Amino acid sequence: MIDWDVAVNTGVRLVRPGPQVDLAEARQAVAQLRDLSVTAQRHVREFTGMHSLEPAGPAVIVDRPGWIKANVDGFRVVLEPIIDRLSSERTSGSSAGALTTAVGSRVTGVQLGAVLAYLAGRVLGQYELFLPPDPEGNAPTGRLTLVAPNVVHAERELDVDPHDFRLWVCLHEETHRAQFTSNTWLRDYVQEQMREYLLASDIDAAAFLDRLRSAGEAVAEAVRGGEANLIDAFQSEEQGEILDRITAVMTLAEGHGDYVMDAVGPEVVPTVAEIRRRFQRRREGANRIDKIIRQLLGLDLKMKQYEEGAAFVRTVVGQVGMAEFNKVWESPENLPTMREIRTPEEWISRVVRSPLGLPNGQGPPEVGPQSPPQPPPTAE
Repeated sequence: MIDWDVAVNTGVRLVRPGPQVDLAEARQAVAQLRDLSVTAQRHVREFTGMHSLEPAGPAVIVDRPGWIKANVDGFRVVLEPIIDRLSSERTSGSSAGALTTAVGSRVTGVQLGAVLAYLAGRVLGQYELFLPPDPEGNAPTGRLTLVAPNVVHAERELDVDPHDFRLWVCLHEETHRAQFTSNTWLRDYVQEQMREYLLASDIDAAAFLDRLRSAGEAVAEAVRGGEANLIDAFQSEEQGEILDRITAVMTLAEGHGDYVMDAVGPEVVPTVAEIRRRFQRRREGANRIDKIIRQLLGLDLKMKQYEEGAAFVRTVVGQVGMAEFNKVWESPENLPTMREIRTPEEWISRVVRSPLGLPNGQGPPEVGPQSPPQPPPTAE
């Protein structure tokens, strides 16, 4: 269903080149990002009280093509077993199988590559949850990557102190690493939700054509200035319920990363206030075409996740302290729903204060539809 080689080749061919830097400057940026990622680990650990259960070395520094290749590898790890299962269960000898053949894996590969080429010029960093097995067949738990040319491009465009900006970015990304390496169940939880989401997809011919029509309508609405996106257009009702849970955990993770980077910032990043001000202005200042693309891919919803998640963390920590907030990482039952993220007092009552003598983590209340999840965590 997906030609992975075509996806990589398309993405690498379409991605824009990074900023012009000489060899000495490039080497200095790579070395400093590695060092600052280690420095950020200590700051995150001391501020949050979260301790990694596995060794955490420096971040892996990549360029834009390297980020594309790494993400295609991640997609393969997640999607190939599910695609094989779906193909054998639902498409063999059916009209869906014929449609899949007609569309072609190469077309799907080109589409994936084009999306990754767009994102590769914008992502500053990422904690990769899904990696191919090592030579011994063991699945790595995760890897923190920073995209050096994008960091350099952003700091130049913002006209901010490079050292301060790089440490600020590392604080956000190292918080994501702490979230997943301090709580071993979290990665499995996210992977299971993704697996359920993909297995719930409708791939019969009629449903697929309906999704295509919905996607066309979403594009037209976005061009007219509406709020439609492609994620909503392609998901089924069952998938929407699963996406609610993924959205909640990703909003928590992104908001926590933003909260930590700004809370630690004043102590170790002298220009943090100016960086945040200019960075926020940059997020909001995209041209019209870029805004339409961002909306269709769901990236504007991702920005909302930063804001809502950070507000949740800020409120909970302010009311009950960091140690009580960290109960959120103890089990899937302690994760907030989107309703609780928007009304943090409900989460505090359910998990921290346990009214009526009910045990912590009795399970979140059911809520209605929420906004869909977004691409993997980034600092932009």
